[in-house]
Amino acid sequence: MQPGDELPTLKTTPDKYLTVRYAGASGDYNPIHIDEEFAKQVGLPGRILHGLWTMSQVARAQTEAGGGPHALKRLSVQFRGMGLPEQEIAVRSTVREVTPDETALVETVAEQAGNQIIRNAEAEIDAS
Repeated sequence: MQPGDELPTLKTTPDKYLTVRYAGASGDYNPIHIDEEFAKQVGLPGRILHGLWTMSQVARAQTEAGGGPHALKRLSVQFRGMGLPEQEIAVRSTVREVTPDETALVETVAEQAGNQIIRNAEAEIDAS
């Protein structure tokens, strides 16, 4: 990895049942994630993805780029938008710097339908 390198873009489309499965896995049963009618009643377009699931896709992109989970040293994100089921999410990453100890500092964004749902994300990946 070198500064300026674009890492492979991770594209994923969460299916319509993902929020229900993730609620069970995470214990987060907030109705904005699992009840379509409730979500609309509170002004949302429908059920929204769990932010931590979206963050996990950012982590997945970094671990795949680094050759496995052992490579991801640190991850920091800012949640900036709502993700929706059944719409593709693209995680794009660019190497900003490689330190003398061969750690790549990577800037990342997750976008859906032209909206940045995660931005100002930074990862440290073992680049050795």
